[in-house]
Amino acid sequence: MLDGLQEILFTLRQNKLRTVLTAFGVFWGIFMLVLLLGAGRGMQNGVYEDFGSDVLDFIIVWTGTTTTAYRGMAPGRAIRLNLEDIEAVRQQISGIRLLSAERFVPDGGTMNYKGKNSNAQVLGVPDEYFMVKEDVPFNFGRKPNPLDQEEIRKVVVVGSVVAERLFAKGEDPVGKYIRVKDVEMKVVGVFYDKGGRGRNSERVLMPLTTMQKMYGDARFTDNIWVRPAKGVDGFELEKKVVELLKRRHDVAPEDIRGIASFNMAEPMKRVTGLFIGIDVFIWFVGLGTLTAGIVGISNIMIITVKERTKEIGIRKALGATPFKIVSTLLLESTLVTAFAGYIGLVVGVGLLELVAFGLRSSGAKLPYFVNPSVDFKLAITALLLLVGVGVLAGLMPALRAAKITPTEAMKAE
Repeated sequence: MLDGLQEILFTLRQNKLRTVLTAFGVFWGIFMLVLLLGAGRGMQNGVYEDFGSDVLDFIIVWTGTTTTAYRGMAPGRAIRLNLEDIEAVRQQISGIRLLSAERFVPDGGTMNYKGKNSNAQVLGVPDEYFMVKEDVPFNFGRKPNPLDQEEIRKVVVVGSVVAERLFAKGEDPVGKYIRVKDVEMKVVGVFYDKGGRGRNSERVLMPLTTMQKMYGDARFTDNIWVRPAKGVDGFELEKKVVELLKRRHDVAPEDIRGIASFNMAEPMKRVTGLFIGIDVFIWFVGLGTLTAGIVGISNIMIITVKERTKEIGIRKALGATPFKIVSTLLLESTLVTAFAGYIGLVVGVGLLELVAFGLRSSGAKLPYFVNPSVDFKLAITALLLLVGVGVLAGLMPALRAAKITPTEAMKAE
C-alpha cells in the first residue's frame, strides 16, 4: 500500500501543472457550492428574522369600519370584538390549539422610573398569549403566569428597548416598580421581541384582567389570536373563524374591512416556495461547476493511461493483475479529488465564518441577510458525492488500461 502511494505521488509530481489544474477544477467546484449554499442560508435566515419572534402558524383577527350595507344597516359601522366572541369561537369551531385576546391601551402610555421616561405601547394579554410568543426570549425574570391573571396582580413585563430607556446599564429591572400611566406596576420580566425589526420590544405587557380593572371596558378586545391544532388546515380554520365573527356582528361576507384577518401561513407558503426555487438553482449551478471539475479528472485520467501504456504493459508482463492496475489508477483520481475537495470545503466554510464574524463584530445588519452558514452534514455529503463521482470518472480509463495486453502496450507510440 505504501509503495503504491509513493508511486502515485511520484507520478503526480512528474505532472505538476496538470495535477494542479485538475485539482483546482475540483477545488473551485466545491468552493462555489459551499459559498452558494451559505449565501442561500444567509438569505433564508434574514427573511425569517424579518418575521419576528412569533410562531409561524398564527392567525390574527381584527375589526374596523364596515364598507357594505347589510341587513338594513348602513355602512360605516364600527365593529368591536369582545370576549364573548372568543368563547363562541372556542365552542363552535374545532381544530383550534389556542385562542387569545389582545387589547391595547388607547394612545399607548408613558413609563416613569426615577426621573426617566419612556413612551411605549401598553397591551393587556391573557396567559394564552404567550403560546404565540413562545419563541420570544425573556432575558430577565419570567413571563406572566395564570396566577397573575387570576389575582389581577399589578405586574408587567417590559420590552428590552423600554428597559434600556428606564434603567441604568447593568441594572436588573426585575422586582423594580415603574409607573405606568400613573399606576405603580412591578416589573417581573424583560423580553426581546424582534418583530417589526425590533419595534415590538417597545411594548409593555400586563395581565388582561389587570388592564380591564384599570381601564374598564372589560368585555372588549382589539384582536383575537388563533393557532390551529397540528394537522389542521390553517386557511380553512381562518375562513371558519372570520365567517362566524361576521355572522355575530352582522357584517357582510364580502366586507374585508369590517372584520379582517391575517394568516401567517400565507407569507410562509410564498417564502417556502421561493427558497425551494433558490435551493434548486444553487444546486444546479454548484453541481454544474462540480461536473466541470469531474470531466477534467476523467480527461486527465484518459491522458494518463495513454502516456503510461508501455508501463502498464510491462507491469502486466511482470504479473500485475487487472485489479492492481485499476486500483492504482482509481486511487490516484480519488486522492486528487478528495484532497482538492476537502481544501475547497475548508476554505469555503472558513470564508463564510469570516463574513459572519465580521457582520457580528461590526454590528452591521444587512437587509434580508443574516448569519451565512452551511449545514455541516450537507457539506460533508457534497464532498463524499464529489469523491464518489471522481472515482467513477477515473473508472472507465482504468478499466481500459486493465484490458491492455503486454504486446499491445509494447507496440504503442
